[in-house]
Amino acid sequence: MQLEDYFNVLARDDIRLKGTRIGIESILYEYIYRCKTPEGIAEQFHTVTLEQVYATILYYLHHRSEVDAYLTNWLEFSRTMREAQQRNPSPARIRFRQMQEENAPLAVTGKLMAIRYLLDEHLNPAYRFQLVRRNPPLIHPHSPRFP
Repeated sequence: MQLEDYFNVLARDDIRLKGTRIGIESILYEYIYRCKTPEGIAEQFHTVTLEQVYATILYYLHHRSEVDAYLTNWLEFSRTMREAQQRNPSPARIRFRQMQEENAPLAVTGKLMAIRYLLDEHLNPAYRFQLVRRNPPLIHPHSPRFP
């Protein structure tokens, strides 16, 4: 099998792993910029085999200048798209932010309820008493200073 047989070239700036929707930029970004091992990358992308990851890395090593230009263009395009989205968020994103702001007190209440549940269900009653009091001294129940 030829190295190029592992890829679908949809356009000059869109090379994907055959049989997946994953572009080589995703694999190579993890490999080059995040220093992940091929095994780690294969675990991260469940639809990609370890053989495909190695083929992508080998393709990069054989066509380094072209792939470096490809990655540079992809990173620049990603950066400009992120900036454009931040300047002009979609109506759905605006609504999501509004909902987050409206529900912020509920989130805190939910966290407090979860902490209370943990106290009630999982702690020694004597230790729980220490934690529930106002301004409790946080002493571990197995500490020699525990009353």
